[in-house]
Amino acid sequence: MNKTDLIQRLADQHQLSKAEAGRILDTLLDTVVTAVKKGDSVTVPGFGTFKQHARAARNGVNPSTGEKIKIAAAKLPKFTPGATFKAAVDPKAAARKAGAAPAKKAAAAKKPVAAKKAKKG
Repeated sequence: MNKTDLIQRLADQHQLSKAEAGRILDTLLDTVVTAVKKGDSVTVPGFGTFKQHARAARNGVNPSTGEKIKIAAAKLPKFTPGATFKAAVDPKAAARKAGAAPAKKAAAAKKPVAAKKAKKG
């Protein structure tokens, strides 16, 4: 799906013209880009989080010459999908994770209190 398809879907589902849907989509995308550019994060519950990720400067190697080079620091956009989005894409993985979480909590609850105190002391 590309931007044109997305605009068409918005227009069809909300009885908008393509021009109106395009302006809404552009406003949404501009808002996300501006916020992430400033260093803020944008969270859409159930969908995910857009944020800025700082990559440190590092040394690298030019693959064609083998020469060592310095790679400058960079600021990159990063998207982390939300749990609902992940579950929609891969329901089996979400079910496995949901089944594993109660098992971990149950195992942690069965540990004797004395064993926890012994580890601290």
